[in-house]
Amino acid sequence: MSGKAVSRRGRRIALTAALGAVLSCVTTAAWAQSPALEALRQRPAEDEVIYFLLPDRFENGDTANDRGGLTGDRLATGYDPTDPGFYHGGDLKGLTERLDYIQGLGATALWIAPVFRNKPVQGRPGQESAAYHGYWITDFTRVDPHLGTEDDFRALVDAAHARGMKVYLDIVINHTADVIQYRECPANDCDYRWSRDYPVQRRGGLHGAPINPDFDGTDVARIVRPDYAYTPYVPAGEEAAKAPAWLNEVGLYHNRGNSAWHGESALDGDFAGLDDVMTEHPRVIQGFIEVYGDWIERYGIDGYRIDTVKHVDPAFWQAFVPTMLARAEAAGIPNFHIFGEIYAFEPGELARHTRIDGLPSVLDFAWQRAVQESVAGTQGADRLARVIHADPVYDGGEAAALRLPTFIGNHDMGRIGHLILKERPDISDQELLDRAILAHAMIILGRGVPVIYYGDEQGFTGDGDDRRSRQDMFETRVPSYADDRRIGRASGPFDTEAEMYRHIAEMTRVRAADRRLRRGRVVVRTADQAPGILALSRLDDAGETLVVFNTATEARQVNVQVDVGSADWRSLIGTCPGASAAPGVLSVSVPALGYVVCVSEGPVT
Repeated sequence: MSGKAVSRRGRRIALTAALGAVLSCVTTAAWAQSPALEALRQRPAEDEVIYFLLPDRFENGDTANDRGGLTGDRLATGYDPTDPGFYHGGDLKGLTERLDYIQGLGATALWIAPVFRNKPVQGRPGQESAAYHGYWITDFTRVDPHLGTEDDFRALVDAAHARGMKVYLDIVINHTADVIQYRECPANDCDYRWSRDYPVQRRGGLHGAPINPDFDGTDVARIVRPDYAYTPYVPAGEEAAKAPAWLNEVGLYHNRGNSAWHGESALDGDFAGLDDVMTEHPRVIQGFIEVYGDWIERYGIDGYRIDTVKHVDPAFWQAFVPTMLARAEAAGIPNFHIFGEIYAFEPGELARHTRIDGLPSVLDFAWQRAVQESVAGTQGADRLARVIHADPVYDGGEAAALRLPTFIGNHDMGRIGHLILKERPDISDQELLDRAILAHAMIILGRGVPVIYYGDEQGFTGDGDDRRSRQDMFETRVPSYADDRRIGRASGPFDTEAEMYRHIAEMTRVRAADRRLRRGRVVVRTADQAPGILALSRLDDAGETLVVFNTATEARQVNVQVDVGSADWRSLIGTCPGASAAPGVLSVSVPALGYVVCVSEGPVT
């Protein structure tokens, strides 16, 4: 990527030294432990079932904070519960009140969208929206007042821990809220200016006046003026909008305009107008290490989901990740789970960030796409097998793949119900239910750490991606949410008798009771090239658990290869024969768009 790739190699020595300095300051004071909390701390990532939610859309426990302490209309406060792009009132107190509901589903860990203070409203005049989602951060050190207080967050973490539930916090490194503007384009809709045309040593292009003569391409700290591509400035009144204070320095941002999503712009471009942080700068590295290390030590949280990983300099992660793990370890949190978001659907591209960036785990977008295509009937069952066969490419190989969080929809791409209906808009309610249940079975009973997107257990489908998939769990005032097509029966908000809730809870109970479904070695037994059978064995020294999925619309009787030592079988879900049809072969009947789980106890050969 132009001259920047060379400069990154030159920074490695300096970053290693900086990392050593930070590690020397790691706290040795362990987080206060109770026996119950100690048991939670010892639980490995593979054992979790994660429930992902946006606090603003979950439950309103305190109406006094709906406007975040601000006054005025919705463009001042960000609050408008009738608009899908504004705050609706959900908060941390409401989430704490609903922990029993989440735990009843079988979830063991909460993944919470960013809780940090955000710029309440931003956007062009007439196109404004609010930061209800949490990704437009100005203050990385405090809780957004729309969601509550630091005490509310502490109470949530303590209440979750008391139930044996972990808390994972969604964090952002790549960008902040849109504060910095450019003189050349007042609407802040600036095209990316490439370093080959706008080098940092010149003002305004190749033939401009020298402005950073001391910059040698290796030490970004020598870039003393940031106006090489555009002329950045901070509007009056926002000079101290960000915290920590170092984030207010314009020279710690790339200031090259909006990303073109390829080449160097993927790292250095503004994320749809959001201020792109210069993550290769040593001050930024150390600053964010202190920010997020402090959240671990103050609250005893259990993990980080990291937003927009591929848009951050790899050297940042090489310093940040080991330091976060060290600080968590020093705080008495040995299984701190870090997983990154890389919006890409090929295992090789995902695995690259475990091998080069050093991330312990990443969200398994490859599995999501394979499940989506299989349950929608656009690909055969072998699509899923190909993803599993690629597991060795991750750093740590197949064992590391067991820690990949798997999911079937989210707040960006939309819900699985919508994704199914997009391919099959005219299917019956029963078929939609069957396909949605099967999709959840593939993440809960397949391989990896399942992530349940809030509201899926109530049958939400949504009308698309982004804000169209971020419905209110409480009674909504948004018309497009109120007319949502639902999957299965549900009588109202937080209905623990809803069909999807009961099916998911059954799957999570089976997963929790069978160690092999969480940690067992994965072997693909059968994978049809058309809609049909995917059979997976999960193996350890104590036996074999067989999961057989059927993506076809007719029942299948299938002979599945199993371990020759697996002779006697019992059913966990569905109906399994009591014995193998012959040594190494089990004959099972699988319903249309259904699945069965069979277990054989005893040494495998």
